[in-house]
Amino acid sequence: MASNHFTNFEGTYRNLYPPALIIAGCSVLVALVLSILLILQHLQSYTNPAEQKWIVAVISMVPIYATDSITSLWNPRLSLACDILRNYYEAFALYSFGRYLISCLGGEARVVELLEDESGKHLRKSLLEGSNENHATEQRSFCNFFRDPFKLGRDLLTIEKFGLVQYMILKTVCALLAFILELFGVYGDGEFKWYYGYPYIAIVLNFSQMWALYCLVQFYHVTHERLQAIKPLAKFISFKAIVFATWWQGFSIALLCTFGVLPKEGKLQTGLQDFLICIEMAIAAVAHVYVFSAKPYHYLPAYSAYGKAKKEIIGAALEIDEGDKQKSAVVEERTTQVEAPRTSVSKSVQDIVVEGGQRVVKDVVLTINQAIGPVEKGVTKIQETFHHKEVVSSDEEEEQTDIQVEKDATESFSGKGNGIGVV
Repeated sequence: MASNHFTNFEGTYRNLYPPALIIAGCSVLVALVLSILLILQHLQSYTNPAEQKWIVAVISMVPIYATDSITSLWNPRLSLACDILRNYYEAFALYSFGRYLISCLGGEARVVELLEDESGKHLRKSLLEGSNENHATEQRSFCNFFRDPFKLGRDLLTIEKFGLVQYMILKTVCALLAFILELFGVYGDGEFKWYYGYPYIAIVLNFSQMWALYCLVQFYHVTHERLQAIKPLAKFISFKAIVFATWWQGFSIALLCTFGVLPKEGKLQTGLQDFLICIEMAIAAVAHVYVFSAKPYHYLPAYSAYGKAKKEIIGAALEIDEGDKQKSAVVEERTTQVEAPRTSVSKSVQDIVVEGGQRVVKDVVLTINQAIGPVEKGVTKIQETFHHKEVVSSDEEEEQTDIQVEKDATESFSGKGNGIGVV
C-alpha cells in the first residue's frame, strides 16, 4: 500500500515539476528585472545616502530570495545552502529596514530628541491627570515597553536596535550551526524529532524573529506620525509580509509534512516552499516599484547650487462675485525643482558597502557589549560576594586563633604558678 502511494506521488511529482519550474522561472525573471531596474535608479539618483543605502539593502532582498529559491528548486541538493543564505539575508534586511526608519527621522541624535519629547509629553499628561508622583522614576521601567512605549524615551531606540541586531546575530549563528549539523547528519531539515537539531533551531529563531518584529512594531507605533511623509504603512506592510510570511510558510509546510497532511517523499517540502517564494517575489518586486520608488530622490531642494532647474506652473480658473457682477480670475502656483545630476553607480555601491558595513559593525559591537554588560556585572557581584565571605571567614578564623592562643597562654601560666606554690 505504501509502495503504491509512493509510486503515485513520484508520478504526480514528475508531471508537476516541469510546469512548476517554468512558472517559477518566469516569476523570478520578472522579480529580477524589476528589482535590478529599481536598484539602478536609486544608485544613479543617489542624493540621500543616509536613506538610500538602506533602501537598496531592503530591495535587494527580492532578487536574492528569488535567485536562491529558483536555484534550490532546480537542484534540490543545494536547498540547504540556499536556505542558509536566504535566512541570513532576511535578518540583515530586517536590520536595514530599522536603520531606514531611523534615517528617515533624521538620524539617531534626532530620534533621541523625538523620543525624549514624546516621553516628556506623556509624563506631563500623567501628572496633570493626578497620577502617581513616583511616575517620573517608573517611566523607564522595561514593562512600559509592552504597556506604553511612549514613556521610554531614548531607551526605546536602544531596545529596538538590540532587538534587530540580536536576530541578525542569532540567525547567522544558527545558519552556521545548521550547516555543521547537516555535515554530521543530525540536522534533519523539516523533521520535528528530538534527536535532530532542526526543531530546536526553529524554536530559537521563531522567538528571536518575533521579538525583533515586535520591537520594530513598537518603534513604528511611537514614530509613525513623524514618518507620514514617507507613507510608512505601505512600506512596513510590504516588508513585513516578506519576512513574516516566508518564515511561517516554511514552518507550516514542515508541520503539514510531519502530521502526514502532505507526503514526505522526495523534495516536496523544500520544492513547495521554493516555488511559492518565487511567485511571491514577483509580487513583492511589483510592490517595491511603488512603495520604494526612486522618484523622490530625482530632485534636490530648489536652493541647491547645481542641477538642472525645472519650473512647473499649476493654474486654476475661478469666478469671483463682486456685488451683482462676476469676474474671472486665475490662480497660479509656481514650483521649482532642481533635477539631481546622475551619480556614478560604482561610487554609490562603494558608499553602501563601506558606510553601511561600518554601521552594521558598530551596532553589532554595541549590542554584544550591552548583552555582556549585565553578565559581567553579575559575575563581578558573585565574585565580590565570595570574596567578602572569604574575608569574613578568615577574620573569624584569625580571631578564634588569637582567643585560643590567649587561652592556652593563660592556662600554661596558671599551671606554672601552681607548681611553684606547691614547692
